[in-house]
Amino acid sequence: MDSVHRPAARVICFDADGRVLLMHWRDPHDGTEIWEPPGGGLDEGETPLQAARRELVEETGLDPGRVGDHFVDVKRHSRWKGRLYTGTEQFFAARYATPSPPLSRDGLLPYEVAELIGHAWVTPAEFASLPGRLEPPELEAIIPLLIS
Repeated sequence: MDSVHRPAARVICFDADGRVLLMHWRDPHDGTEIWEPPGGGLDEGETPLQAARRELVEETGLDPGRVGDHFVDVKRHSRWKGRLYTGTEQFFAARYATPSPPLSRDGLLPYEVAELIGHAWVTPAEFASLPGRLEPPELEAIIPLLIS
């Protein structure tokens, strides 16, 4: 399997009830389903915070101004589309004042529309019951590092 390092950033979104937003994706390569916080690769010249905010808007339509500048470095090893993505990503937090804020798919690219199954606002206690793979697997341990 090819190994690729792609600089990326993610946002752990918390709603008013303390739930976390996870995006539910299907890998077009092998059908594997994953759950992960919104985010993605950095564009050329972009900082991790800029990428986190841009990706949040593109994938969810949520207010990017809610993303704080504090981050946690997370080492990633994730399989997607027949490749192994490795490297450190920056995880940021965003807090929203309402329960389960509604999302928009308007900013998704065509291939993302095809690969995104849906989303869920879930508590960390519910992570283990999600159908498919949680990415990163240690997400529950990362969350307290972003709550300050």
